[in-house]
Amino acid sequence: MLNTADILETIGMIREENLDIRTVTMGISLLDCVSEDVNRLCDKVYDKITRTAEHLVSTGCAIEKEYGVPIVNKRVSVTPISQIGGAISPEGYLKLAHTLQRAAKTLGINFIGGFSALVHKGMTAGERNLISVLPEALAETQTVCASVNVATTKAGINMDAIRLMGSTIKRAAYLTRDNQSIGCAKLVVFANVPEDNPFMAGAFHGVGEPDAVINVGVSGPGVVAAAIRRAGDCDLSELADVIKKTAFKITRVGQLVASEAARRLNTPFGIVDLSLAPTPAIGDSVAHILEEMGLESCGACGTTAALAMLNDAVKKGGVMASSHVGGLSGAFIPVSEDAGMIAAVERGALTIEKLEAMTAVCSVGLDMIAVPGDTPEEVICGLIADEISIGVANTKTTAVRVIPAYGKKAGESVSFGGLLGTAPIMELKPYSPAKFVSRGGRIPAPIHSLKN
Repeated sequence: MLNTADILETIGMIREENLDIRTVTMGISLLDCVSEDVNRLCDKVYDKITRTAEHLVSTGCAIEKEYGVPIVNKRVSVTPISQIGGAISPEGYLKLAHTLQRAAKTLGINFIGGFSALVHKGMTAGERNLISVLPEALAETQTVCASVNVATTKAGINMDAIRLMGSTIKRAAYLTRDNQSIGCAKLVVFANVPEDNPFMAGAFHGVGEPDAVINVGVSGPGVVAAAIRRAGDCDLSELADVIKKTAFKITRVGQLVASEAARRLNTPFGIVDLSLAPTPAIGDSVAHILEEMGLESCGACGTTAALAMLNDAVKKGGVMASSHVGGLSGAFIPVSEDAGMIAAVERGALTIEKLEAMTAVCSVGLDMIAVPGDTPEEVICGLIADEISIGVANTKTTAVRVIPAYGKKAGESVSFGGLLGTAPIMELKPYSPAKFVSRGGRIPAPIHSLKN
């Protein structure tokens, strides 16, 4: 039971420490929309999405008003479009992207995810067709998000798919060059992608999910940072306990909102994603949590250890507070979306190499990284391959959301506004992996994947 002190503490978290529900995401299956006729397929997709999520935004707003908990985003994720499009033409897939955009506009949601393909072991003709129009789809829509899974621990790494994604990312950057190459901010390359992730740009509705489901993503970096600050000079065991207890409180708010949204929308409750998702707002930074733990700057020696401890404590505390936990769950480190990360890059404390090391112990990967626009395609491929290999070797999800900012050089910045924030252009090593990348084929699965 909640007592007065618990209620007042939660109010303080919301008012002073940026506690919010980052997203209520409705996942929708489109498997019953399949049609050989592209126009009929698009009509069925639009009708299914708008009918199923008709009351998503109004319900989220009502819960927000009634409980006083900010719900920042209301979103929809759908079945990976390549799985319902089959072998339709590239033009047909582009038409589907515009259909998703039209449905999102009708609903009034922030983003719609699922313009996606799962190609970790190979590609069908339809998946190739979808990937071929990804740059145009991202350039011609505002709220459509895309993802491509290129590796799993069980299957290994599809280097042919990574080569294709390198050129796709470069072309998306060029086609959106007049808008800070923002198309790349809506495209994620994954290893071990989860099927119930509520966060964009990587959300889609997995084939093992029900017809519709409610997944909620919580966020509270400011709350955790404030709790650490209040704890003072305690030892690391005590500090871990403080973080666990704080994560429990944050997740309970998410569980409440998820259960209530599912009840009102008559839709099954799926999962709560425990992730600490930062924003550019002051006091809402994962980097600042690490600095409160005792680092002079995020990026200093000890950063990876501090992040590992934070991630573990968040999961241990959060898993006790929700009946179902899933998605990514942990700490996000997107550079452009975290004021502390931005400052660390600008002071020279945080580099690509350090970020890559940190991704071995956190939730996602190299997220919202802006690099010079003239970065060669094969260097982008090598960057993706490095990060994906961390996920495969460690049996965890990793991802790359990299933005080769057209016309920009290291030391400059790009600004996307809103939650996407401002990204400093990070320097990459000039040495080429071209010969390695051009070999193609698949990197075999690691030996520890053989668990049957």
